[in-house]
Amino acid sequence: RIAVSKTVDGSSNLSTRADECKQKMEKLRTYFANSYNELTEKTTWPSWKALWNSSIVVAVASVLIALVIFGMDKVISSVLSLIYDIF
Repeated sequence: RIAVSKTVDGSSNLSTRADECKQKMEKLRTYFANSYNELTEKTTWPSWKALWNSSIVVAVASVLIALVIFGMDKVISSVLSLIYDIF
């Protein structure tokens, strides 16, 4: 036999916890339903061509930034080598 204490209103702590758990699960279900609704009905997704163009822009920008960093690294390395050679 499980001893269940009673609350002031006469309900058991066990049923109160079960109700709280149901409320939390309902909130979670509502959250996922709203998220799904937003992703499928309210969000405007880019076309395949727009997505492809954006991907190309990102790839080109990444290569350019990498080249700039590579150039800066080489220049700084050369300058430091000259300074180290002097001392």
